[in-house]
Amino acid sequence: MNMLNLETKRSADVPATAAAWVVILLALAAMYGPTYWAASGSTWQSEDNAHGALVLALALWLFWRQRKLISESPDHPSKALGGVSFILGLLFYVYGRALESRSFEFLSPVLVISGLLLVIKGRQALKAACFPVLYLLFTIPLPAVVVDTLTGPLKQWISVLVVNALYTLGYPISRAGVMISIGQYQLLVADACSGLHSMFSMAAIGTLYIYLRNSSSKIHNAVMLASMIPISFFANIVRVALLVLITYYLGDEAGQGILHGAAGMALMLFSLACLFGIDFLFGRRAKPKGLPKQPMTTSIRRV
Repeated sequence: MNMLNLETKRSADVPATAAAWVVILLALAAMYGPTYWAASGSTWQSEDNAHGALVLALALWLFWRQRKLISESPDHPSKALGGVSFILGLLFYVYGRALESRSFEFLSPVLVISGLLLVIKGRQALKAACFPVLYLLFTIPLPAVVVDTLTGPLKQWISVLVVNALYTLGYPISRAGVMISIGQYQLLVADACSGLHSMFSMAAIGTLYIYLRNSSSKIHNAVMLASMIPISFFANIVRVALLVLITYYLGDEAGQGILHGAAGMALMLFSLACLFGIDFLFGRRAKPKGLPKQPMTTSIRRV
């Protein structure tokens, strides 16, 4: 009789838990749906933050992928820590909505979701959802102060490297600051050509690849993480050099037209190819050179 009551109680808890999660998900959708909807028509329409919608979709898929581990984690709530994270996330949300600060508004779900997981389930659930939660950070637009601080030096370095490389190859090229002169044309290395946002996008794609790759080698993962920024910076140098050469040979309209957008796509493909190449090389080095020779055994067959 007691066993029957216990089984009945457990079966009744499952729908109750599922209903609670449905209510929480609906509340989160009602809270952050308008935020992401507004971003789809403004922030994510710009070339600098076009990756935001894709990152959000991938984060939702990652949560769905981890749903079993999250739901089956033991119930050891951390109400104090979770409550602080939840309240702080709500304050960021109110501040971001009131002052139209996208950075605070997009940071809010990271803190709110973390707080809810801690309050409802505990640290094991947050550990299971750690990567999806942190992946939401890539939806946050870079603050203007960060963009302004890094864009100027990046443009200068790219201009110097591109001009020196093409001058060494014999092209009639010079520069004044970030203004590049080649032949009869003058090209300004704009903020979009600094490569800052392409580095951010590359980091989002690269970290997801490393996470799904799930290599057991920490050195392998560390090298791949450390290589993403240099790869993206080098790829952007190649992109600017290509645009300069396209303008020199085909004219200003070609350099600013469809080939300009194609160069951006080529930049990302080149970056990913370099990342996959590093992964392949480390993967080959990690594999054993050959299987150990098996000791020779003599089998006796009975007649």
